[in-house]
Amino acid sequence: MIEETTVDVDGVRVFVRRIGGDGPPALFVHGNPTHSEEWLPFLRRLDGPAVALDLPGWGRSQRPGPGFDGSMHGLASFLERSLDLLAIDAYRLVLHDWGAVALITAQRHPERLRRLVIVDAVPLLPGYRWHWIARMWRRRGIGEAFNATTTRAATALLLRQASGDRSPMPRELEDMIWRHFDRGTRRAVLELYRSAPEDALPAAGSRLGDLECPALVVWGGRDPYLPVEFGRAYAERLPNAELLEVPEAGHWPWIERPALVDRIVAFLEAG
Repeated sequence: MIEETTVDVDGVRVFVRRIGGDGPPALFVHGNPTHSEEWLPFLRRLDGPAVALDLPGWGRSQRPGPGFDGSMHGLASFLERSLDLLAIDAYRLVLHDWGAVALITAQRHPERLRRLVIVDAVPLLPGYRWHWIARMWRRRGIGEAFNATTTRAATALLLRQASGDRSPMPRELEDMIWRHFDRGTRRAVLELYRSAPEDALPAAGSRLGDLECPALVVWGGRDPYLPVEFGRAYAERLPNAELLEVPEAGHWPWIERPALVDRIVAFLEAG
């Protein structure tokens, strides 16, 4: 059974989905512009334990005030404090897109990580160049204007661009994003992207080689934002990694290829 609750971390209300059970939980960390609801297909198949939270500024978590550090390193530190509050020591990690902030957290305490799944994540690696939407978000004034004029119809078109064959993505994904994509989330998006110039990404992943646990890197071969070469690079940097390329899928490969959910769950539950 999936429990929904909120916890207070440093005065910020954080929405959490969790499943009870014994052993190291599976921790699911979402990207942008989604939130923990994207992980429901996995949570419904896991026996537990598991935790999926909404990062501050996204989903059903609080939109923090001006003093909150919403940079990539700030979110990584916030996630670390959240784990402490939830009494999570050892854990298994699944992340997507900007869930890569959890890799920053994991590199600080690699001994706590038992298994790792990376799905089409922001590359904390050399050579990456931001995609066109990110470049707009990173520019002062232009990013604000882009967000202010974003409509639900435009969101549907962007999701279509993110699919492997450029066909419409499920209406449920559009609903999930648009339901919580408010002014606070739009501010959080700008702060996060502006904290991450391209040359800061490989520095943030400088200790990936310390993550020696079994790892599975899953990547859509037609992701327009995060080219598959960076999935291969992640698999090369991690000492004990398996690469699973999904040639015809885009940025959310498990939505286009639902069988991946069982594949990932089996990996998490192995051993």
